[in-house]
Amino acid sequence: MATVRLLSDDELSPESQEVFADIRLTRGSDFVNNFWRALAHDPVTLKRTWEGIKAVMGPGALDPKVKEMIYIAVSVAHGCPYCIHSHTAGARGKGMTDAEYAELIAVIGMASETNRLVTALGVPIDEAFDVQ
Repeated sequence: MATVRLLSDDELSPESQEVFADIRLTRGSDFVNNFWRALAHDPVTLKRTWEGIKAVMGPGALDPKVKEMIYIAVSVAHGCPYCIHSHTAGARGKGMTDAEYAELIAVIGMASETNRLVTALGVPIDEAFDVQ
């Protein structure tokens, strides 16, 4: 259950309306999801967050699908069901296959297990892994 009411388009401040217009333009879709509708109560945070998302998730050295898959992994690690669903949809929209998703989930599970084991065992970092 939300801790704030999700704002409809006709309830937005002029500043939030500008951000929503940019979300729609950037994504090429009229759909603005609930995350942005919750953030719209605070236009400053809404704009800052949207600008950060555009910069990080926009064109760069990593393929857009890979960025979405990394976002899924971090969202699983942080236990954020909303982000898991949102970025899984995003990755699928960018071409992630069922086989890639299954392998991603296997990697996330394995990394989680080995992270806990190495932490519990207090394994020291190998010198070979240090940057020279």
